[in-house]
Amino acid sequence: MGGTDSLFQGANDLFATAGTCDHCHGHDPAGLASVDAEGNDVNVVDAWRSSIMANSARDPFWRAKVSHELAVNPQLQEEIETTCAKCHAPLGPFEAMHNGFDHYSMAQLLEDSVALDGVSCVACHQQLPQGEVASHSGLLHFDEEMVAYGPYEGPLVTPMALYSNYIPEYGPHIQDAKLCAGCHSLVTQTVDLEGNLTGAEFVEQATWHEWLNSSYPEDQVTCQSCHLPRLDKQAVVLAAGFDTEPRQPFGLHTMAGGNTLMLSIMRDYRDVLGISATEDQFNATINATLDNLQEKSVTLETTAFSRTEDTVFVRVKLRNLTGHKLPSGYPARRASLHVVMRDMEGNELFRSGGFDSEYFTVGENLPFEPHHQIVRSAEQVQIYEMVMGDVNGNRTTVLERGAVHLKDNRLVPAGFSTSHPQYDSTIMVLNGVNDPDFNHDPQEGSGTDVVYYHIPTSGFTGAVTVTAEVYYQSLPPNWMDEIFTFNTPEINAWQDMYASADRAPVLMRADAVDVPSFVSVGEVGAEGFWALGRTREILLRVPSSGLVSIYDSRGKLVHREQVSPGSRPISLPAAWGTYLVEFGGTVRKVLISR
Repeated sequence: MGGTDSLFQGANDLFATAGTCDHCHGHDPAGLASVDAEGNDVNVVDAWRSSIMANSARDPFWRAKVSHELAVNPQLQEEIETTCAKCHAPLGPFEAMHNGFDHYSMAQLLEDSVALDGVSCVACHQQLPQGEVASHSGLLHFDEEMVAYGPYEGPLVTPMALYSNYIPEYGPHIQDAKLCAGCHSLVTQTVDLEGNLTGAEFVEQATWHEWLNSSYPEDQVTCQSCHLPRLDKQAVVLAAGFDTEPRQPFGLHTMAGGNTLMLSIMRDYRDVLGISATEDQFNATINATLDNLQEKSVTLETTAFSRTEDTVFVRVKLRNLTGHKLPSGYPARRASLHVVMRDMEGNELFRSGGFDSEYFTVGENLPFEPHHQIVRSAEQVQIYEMVMGDVNGNRTTVLERGAVHLKDNRLVPAGFSTSHPQYDSTIMVLNGVNDPDFNHDPQEGSGTDVVYYHIPTSGFTGAVTVTAEVYYQSLPPNWMDEIFTFNTPEINAWQDMYASADRAPVLMRADAVDVPSFVSVGEVGAEGFWALGRTREILLRVPSSGLVSIYDSRGKLVHREQVSPGSRPISLPAAWGTYLVEFGGTVRKVLISR
């Protein structure tokens, strides 16, 4: 019953639904179980029920996308439907496989109340200990003896066996990142434009592999550490109605990711979609997701390092705080960097990036925007994304046609290395741009990117403010265009929901820097400051003590020192090129010839 505070209680031959678990692990009317030290209700069932995981089988975009893939390649219906359902509705297809069937259809799903439970409790807690090499692409392995694995040693057997027929068992693998790998790494079989298998494979999603290629495994920070954060040093009674020993640590089951748009659509259409979570429960999950995006995903640092008569030079540095690429997961997701320069009255003088009324990115090139190390005009905008190409090298959003990565400049996690064994699954594609700052600060593995902005001033020499903003889009409109060319009930339903939703991108971070007015040579005077370039040297003359800073043409600091009044030569690391010399708030461009 959608829109009510009810959960379906049922089971098939292999799995039971979350409603079965609700009796003990849901809300305790007595206020004793599933309560933290401050008295807050932290029960896992209510936290889960408004998550993307709980509603993965009812996800209207997923249903529309499956319909889209079937419309493009109808001859692959059995393979597409079964593969997609394995992760979005695992309690259905794996029960069918348990009973000897090879395929599981969307029509079966719509009539299967157990499968509609999505990524339910036992979709994780019934998984067997993982092998040395984790599975992927929906190849999950379940215990078929009604065993539920948990993170606590010595579980109390009687209550769970009595009310659910499950036997609880200690399973340390429930806290292992490999548990998530089966669905959060997806390798597809490539088909050509006629729907024929080419024999090649394409890495569509590689969140778990990205985590492997990071410093997080060594630091023992798993997927669960962030997405099921623990209550530190707080013991929680687990089962309502039973005198059980409090356990710690306790993992919160909010399962926040980054898709606030889908959560808001599910909230607003919960009756239509048959979702049991309440509006308040969805709002709590949306707030947790916003906190994840805005506080725990990325940092932003904006620095003005130079100014000439016609250009303001700004450096924007981003750092990925997550244990995977940012964005990660489904390939539609993107983050874009917008930089705006305004005068002191707030008048806009320059903009790189922005959104139009339909939330397309302003200035984006077609078929896709290349990666940028330096942005010099309003026609360039930095977009962090993965772009799929088909067998002809053309951009596509049809998952089965994925053959090559035309672009993948998503921010990599700390510790990421091009020499890691998993690099072939997590490859960076910067469109041929030699970007020495990408993931190098100063050594490889920084999880950062620096974008240099050479902003034209068009003769304006007054003081300015430069603001940088990072925005996140989980379902951008350029991913919908190809889907909306098809007419199916699922696509039409999704199109209506999408059109009526608040699709405004999420502002993740913002930072600003003030840049002082430019002072020309004539205003400074002959004795103020000057520099003369010679081979490997700059001859500097200053009237007073101060700090001199020298930058190369890309804005990288190459020399800085305190100097005394008078003239002195300063040696440079390179033999030739254009340098920017800053002293006392004044900047000079100096050419060092061969």
